[in-house]
Amino acid sequence: MTEFFSGMAVMAAELGASRLLAPYFSSSQIVWTIIIGTIMIALALGAVVGGRWADRNPDPDRLYLCIMAAAVWIALIPLVGKYLIILISGLLIVAVSTNFLVLAAFISCLIIFVPPLFLLGTITPGLVKSATDSLDDNASVVGRLSACNTVGSILGTFLPTFVTIPAVGTFVTFLIFSGILLLVALVYFLSSHAHRLACLIATVAFVVSAALSPMTGFAFWEKGLAYEGESIYNYLQVKTLADRTILSTNVLFGVQSVTMKHPGMTGMYYDTALAAPLMADQARSALILGMGTGTYARQLRRYYPRMAVQGVEIDQAISSLAIKYFDQPADIPVSTYDGRAWLAASRQRFDLIMVDAYQDITIPFQMSSTEFFALVRNHLNPGGVMVVNMNMIDDGQGSINAALTNTITRVFGSDAILTADVPRTTNRELFARRPSSEDFSGPGGDSQGKKEAMGDYPGSDLLAEAAARVSPDPDLSRMMEQVSSRLSTVGDAKGRILTDDNAPVELLGMHAIDRIIGREAGPYRRILQEKGIQGLIQEVS
Repeated sequence: MTEFFSGMAVMAAELGASRLLAPYFSSSQIVWTIIIGTIMIALALGAVVGGRWADRNPDPDRLYLCIMAAAVWIALIPLVGKYLIILISGLLIVAVSTNFLVLAAFISCLIIFVPPLFLLGTITPGLVKSATDSLDDNASVVGRLSACNTVGSILGTFLPTFVTIPAVGTFVTFLIFSGILLLVALVYFLSSHAHRLACLIATVAFVVSAALSPMTGFAFWEKGLAYEGESIYNYLQVKTLADRTILSTNVLFGVQSVTMKHPGMTGMYYDTALAAPLMADQARSALILGMGTGTYARQLRRYYPRMAVQGVEIDQAISSLAIKYFDQPADIPVSTYDGRAWLAASRQRFDLIMVDAYQDITIPFQMSSTEFFALVRNHLNPGGVMVVNMNMIDDGQGSINAALTNTITRVFGSDAILTADVPRTTNRELFARRPSSEDFSGPGGDSQGKKEAMGDYPGSDLLAEAAARVSPDPDLSRMMEQVSSRLSTVGDAKGRILTDDNAPVELLGMHAIDRIIGREAGPYRRILQEKGIQGLIQEVS
């Protein structure tokens, strides 16, 4: 039973670590790699040290003291973990110029999760020492303990993901599994009438952490949130402001969806993306991959009322929030599905397809490759337009946006693509048009043939006039005048092309974050170098 619950706690802590770090460092493969690697190091070191401890002193009391200490440490994570992450990030952001994400996530894991998991790593060799009576059945003992650990690990994997985190959140999940671990140690010591003071101290520490820890509290500087919770996929915040309601997912800053309390433009990238229907031959149907709470769908409904809209959103919890907080129209169908899988299963074609599934470096690689964009192209009607919301604007050599643009250019052709940066944001909207002519030779075909088949975007320099024809609302015409001035063409695809086999989107995104942090934190680094830590504190205060 000890081995079973130890294995369960290890996996629960690992999954909890991913959710604890996600709002600060994303839930990308990079962060998962750091978590898994760091925890494996802790367990390996624990196994080596635990074996030496067991050989020198096989007293099981030491074993259960380790379990008790690990349980208390994990129980304290909801209370202090997020503050440690903020402190580590704040120190590193002015001290390092590259690989900030890797270093900050690694050091956070090292400080928060290595100590308890190192202690849990000592459990198996200690139990082997205690449970082995002779060499005749040594292998059987090890096999049974390994099986118990594995079965516990399986439950520790599935229960947090599908039961506790969606139901009660990450912080309570830490408390549940640390409480189980603590109970194992308490049962042992109370039955043997040993270490009663240690049991009392551990119990008090657990109770204090459970009482003081906010049950939902990633956004500890936010007040008055309408909703804060977690789903299988995301950490979610809903905040109501004077003029709008906003949704943030897996980030402590930034907005992923918005609904305006008064009709009009949002001031976000959705406004620029409203140019897409005007660039298409027809504006009868739209598909939104990454529906969120339906911001783009509501804008399309307002300014293009005759357009039929289909949404695809992988997170059912977000779709539920859309109905409760964001006035999602009930007559817009939303499929709970992965965007690419939905396309693969559907034969429908659309005049407009919006790809809005990218968030910081958490870019689904399967929705960034030539294979994916070819699939999108095949679901466009002739003359239809795809609009892609790209964030983290960074035009440095080898940037994530350059790779995405090259990839889309490979599929649609350079003559088919326009881009428009969104003012005062890090967003860029990319428009890619499928030719009206059905004899288009396809990706890799003759470039002159492409040009003849494509022609110019309808109204690409007259978007405001086109907007006035389709909508009486002057807001749309004014916005299209601004978008027209920001439209740019792209050149031929030169550089990295993303494919299903090779799409390192998270590494490219990490480099973009480094450059963005470098620009924003540069002045503070100079102050630190010139005036020291005291000067920096005076500057920020």
